[in-house]
Order: sequence, then C-alpha cells, then structure tokens
Amino acid sequence: MIPSTPETATRAFFSFPKVTDAARHRAYNAWHQLDHRPENLALPGVVHGDRWVRTPACERLGSYPDLALAGSQYMAMYWFAEPTADSIPAWKDLGDRAIHQGRRPELAWTERPMTRMFRPVQGYVAPRALVTLAALPFRPNRGVHVEVSRVETSLHPDVADLSQFEHETQVPDLLARDGVAGVWTFRSAPSRSNPDGPVVRIRLTYLEADPVEFTRALAAGPLPAPPAALASTATPLLTGPLATITPWEWDWFDEPAVVATESVARA
Repeated sequence: MIPSTPETATRAFFSFPKVTDAARHRAYNAWHQLDHRPENLALPGVVHGDRWVRTPACERLGSYPDLALAGSQYMAMYWFAEPTADSIPAWKDLGDRAIHQGRRPELAWTERPMTRMFRPVQGYVAPRALVTLAALPFRPNRGVHVEVSRVETSLHPDVADLSQFEHETQVPDLLARDGVAGVWTFRSAPSRSNPDGPVVRIRLTYLEADPVEFTRALAAGPLPAPPAALASTATPLLTGPLATITPWEWDWFDEPAVVATESVARA
C-alpha cells in the first residue's frame, strides 16, 4: 500500500445502518465497536474509520425527507489507502470472511438503506483546531453534523454554481462558528452503468461542541441560503446531528425500565 492520509485518499465509504430490533442496540454496538471496527482498522488499506449515533435527542433536531434514511440510527465511514484497487477488495474480503467465521450476528436484525463509495471533494480545518487536514478525522470529536443531498447530474451548470456558493459562502460560515473543528465534502462515485446520472453529496462537519447544542444554535442562526435560482438544484435527503460513540456507553435506546434498573445497581 502507498502511505495515505484522509487528505490524499480518493475513496471513502459511508453507511447508514438501522437496527430493526429495538432490544439489539447494545449487541449491535458491542459487535461493531469491539469486533468489526477494530478488524477493519487493522487492515493496511484502511486509513481511518469512525462511527456516530443518531440519539433520540439528535433525531428530534434532524430533517429526514428521504424515508429510507429517516429510519437510520447510525452512520459509519472508512477512508481507504491507495491503490484502492487493492485496499477496497481486501476490505470487502474481510467482511465476507467474517460471515463464514460466524462473526456477523447483526445481519439478522440490521438494515442499511444507503451503503456506497464516495469520493472526497474538499476538506477544511477551522483555524482554532490547529491540526492539519490529514489529521482532522483523527482529532477527537464530540459528534458531527451531516447533510446528505442528491443532484440529478453533475453536468448541469447549476450544480457547479451551487457548489461554488457552498464552498465560498457556507463553509467559511461553518468554520467561523463556535465548536466547529473542520468540514469535509464528498460526492458518490459514479455508476458504471450511468456515469452521468444522479450524485449523492455529503457535507460532514466535525464538532468539538455538543452536537445537539450546535444544531440548536444552527437553527437559531442558519447558514446563508443559496440564491433562489439554485434553491432546487440539490434535493435534501438527510440533515442533522450525530453523537460520538463511547465504548460501553450504549444506552441511548434502552427502555426506561432498563436505565432505571442500571442506575439502582450503580447506586
């Protein structure tokens, strides 16, 4: 593998999982955080990987026009080293091998309404964060604010105009806000069967602020809106905060009785 960083990576994977059995959230997080993710990060071709949760508090502040993504409770991502012709097949092989090792219990009770490869477009670091762009994803965060949208084709001039507005106006506004460490933007890798077809876009804002409080502040003082002529260029699919996942602290979706029992036990 060629030594790579997020700054030099040409591929990133995003997944938006949903646990369909409400009683399995703890089991899902134990599997992912203590087995699946460590094995992925140990691969020479995986530069970095992270995962966040849409807690009930985060969900209440989000917008989910896409019904499939509306039910997702988590977001995971991985950055891949060059050459991706080697790193991505090795990563996929790990997942397949885990199935045959009996280490994919979540398959029976999870859905993934969106899992696909993306191409990093551009990254930015807020001056207060001090780190380099290559280090931004490794810098501890308290969560992220994600915006997922779709354009019908990259070739329309309005897409270029909208992207210019976002990069020159909205992103600097984000970087100037309290609690923002940096921003990365992504576009979905083109389909071989329809290379000029729809493109999914992701803007990921890394937060050192509490993601719920940041989103409340963003609602009170929104980003500058695109010019009216560009307002319908991109179709929003999902917008909102997600929180960083701390190992063994997986009680966001517990029934109240479970939480009360654990509190008594700790007392």
